Amino acid sequence: MIALTRPVPPSIAECELTHLERQPIDFAIASRQHDEYENVLRSLGCKVIQLAGLPQHPDSVFIEDTAIVLNECAIVTRPGAESRRGEVTGVAEALKPHRRLYHIDAPGTLDGGDVLRVGRRIYVGLSTRSNADGARQLADVVARHGYTVDRVPMRECLHLKTAVSTLPDETLLLNPRWVAPASFHGSPHIAVHPEESEGANALVVGMAVVIPSSARRTREVLEAAGYATVSVDGSELAKAEGGLTCCCVLVGESEK
Repeated sequence: MIALTRPVPPSIAECELTHLERQPIDFAIASRQHDEYENVLRSLGCKVIQLAGLPQHPDSVFIEDTAIVLNECAIVTRPGAESRRGEVTGVAEALKPHRRLYHIDAPGTLDGGDVLRVGRRIYVGLSTRSNADGARQLADVVARHGYTVDRVPMRECLHLKTAVSTLPDETLLLNPRWVAPASFHGSPHIAVHPEESEGANALVVGMAVVIPSSARRTREVLEAAGYATVSVDGSELAKAEGGLTCCCVLVGESEK
């Protein structure tokens, strides 16, 4: 599996914020945490390809928002924050050898962090970053490959995957305060510990679940349920409303 990443830009303290109050972000600490994150990906068998840094784009380390990768194709997004739209070109170039590409066009907006796949269903969060036209364009593309798209209400968080992640067996890990389990057509779910909302954003690599080191009790619940977990510290990046899924685009075997 390939993991596309970007380095932390020195301008990260100027990032877009929607639900968090701005606080100082230590660039050196954020960079060290990101290095460790990439090392975890390598330890799980990923070939990490770090794309060129974009110092003029404060949110560019959160590369997930620029593309949605399925087995059959990839959709290059049009991020909801105008300041982020220059991030997509390099990602599209990196994906071109691996997937047939589609693009979200204006007036549609779509952030990859709002897109959750569960089997052949794709859920798009009703966030401030992804609009109805973006969801419609996505639905038109993926219908050709046998997927359906549903929009999901959410609250108090930036992206859908801030509130819910898909585990290796397609059980959901979610924060029920931010998204209702009933929105997912009866999919089984595990609730995060009520004091660990950040634990709902977990990255799955193969059969491993990568979870924030701060979500210790949620990790214990997952391990008790039989999941293999790895923890990584993303606390400095979290100040920029970024989670673990945000920092890579995973590219598996292609059906191109």
